[in-house]
Amino acid sequence: MSDPMNPPPRGGDARKRAQNHFELAEARTTLVKQMVDAERTALDAKTAKLKALRLAKEAADAAELAANPPAPTPARRKKKA
Repeated sequence: MSDPMNPPPRGGDARKRAQNHFELAEARTTLVKQMVDAERTALDAKTAKLKALRLAKEAADAAELAANPPAPTPARRKKKA
């Protein structure tokens, strides 16, 4: 218990603790933002790579189809009832 006749000294101690708290919170926020940016950059690079692969496959499939068209299927006859 604190002595009511001798209160704790007022001054910069509480202010310093509060400032330290806010500085730590700001540092954590900055770190999290950097991590999110790094993850977003990695995801964008992965997406671009996959899109390029998909477009290349589609182009190869289109070239293959143009070079070797599928054989036409014979027309079906209707059954007479």
